Amino acid sequence: MVVKSELEKQGISFHSVELGEARIGDETSERQLLQLQKGLQPAGLQLLDDKRAILVENIKKVIIELVHYSEEPLSVNLSDYLSDKLGNNYKYMAALFSEVHGSTIEKFYIRHKIERVKELLVYDEFNLTEIARKMHYSSVAYLSAQFRKITGLTPSHFRKLRKLRRNMLNDF
Repeated sequence: MVVKSELEKQGISFHSVELGEARIGDETSERQLLQLQKGLQPAGLQLLDDKRAILVENIKKVIIELVHYSEEPLSVNLSDYLSDKLGNNYKYMAALFSEVHGSTIEKFYIRHKIERVKELLVYDEFNLTEIARKMHYSSVAYLSAQFRKITGLTPSHFRKLRKLRRNMLNDF
């Protein structure tokens, strides 16, 4: 709503406003874009007009949606999924992502999977086998190895530490 109201306030014509993206008219002046940028800053939003930066943000958005909001396992590999979803060559996207983000797409994807695993561990609704299945890991051992590589802890140790921390906070 912030973006839409700011566009209307600046008198900028737009085609659509969706989460993370607004398509504005070509007739928008440089002055209007500067005013829009100023208006978006208090909400922590920024204006991206570089096609490369937009593509990198779209890659991130697709991966986050896939990891955090999709229950279905990938029926194709990640590279094909991203190419299909974003209509770009994966090699180009991978090189651009690494250049702009300083990390590979695969590492970004794995870090988000581990963040999601951490959330599931904290909620304490699922055991590790169920979490591995839910996050589409081939085995608990593979999930544990990846988790340890990223966090330095095993999933079980992480869960125990979170419980201990929660209990300590409840004692106050």
